[in-house]
Amino acid sequence: MIDTKAIEEHIRGIITALGDDPDRPGLVDTPKRVARMYSEVFEGMNYTNHEIAKMFDRTFDDDIDTSKEKIVVMKDISLFSYCEHHIALMYDMRANVAYIPNGKVIGLSKIVRVCEMVCKRLQLQERIGQDIADIITEITGSEDVAVTIEGCHSCVTARGIKNHNTKTYTAELRGRFRTEPALAEQLRF
Repeated sequence: MIDTKAIEEHIRGIITALGDDPDRPGLVDTPKRVARMYSEVFEGMNYTNHEIAKMFDRTFDDDIDTSKEKIVVMKDISLFSYCEHHIALMYDMRANVAYIPNGKVIGLSKIVRVCEMVCKRLQLQERIGQDIADIITEITGSEDVAVTIEGCHSCVTARGIKNHNTKTYTAELRGRFRTEPALAEQLRF
């Protein structure tokens, strides 16, 4: 579990290390605010992929005819996360998630919730796609899963190279999405 008291102490130390006074009026409550924010934005660190799958395992199979070819695609899921290398914001992220049902479909809001919970970890964009695909596979039983993500990384846009127009694109293609390019085309941004 996230140790908010330790976060408060470390943020206080960081403020001091930056040369400011953690007891001045504008900063006195900052360590507590940061600890609360970290508890929220890093909530996903409390759970494994399997636990997230169990949390959002709401599927429907009563009137779905899976004998006919079907594909489920959710596009433009808005996300943000934090890069594990710099604890820098990954922002303006959009994910597309697709799967071919294998006897059941997941509730649509659950796809978004899975994506959001996976992003609430110190992450790499590549791993976000892998984790989402792993969880969707576990919930739906489908091996035909794809996740594409587009995002900006403040470790590139705000520091270092400072290239403001750079976006990173990643694709996690599994099953038929890997072997049949026409299926993957449905996930283009």
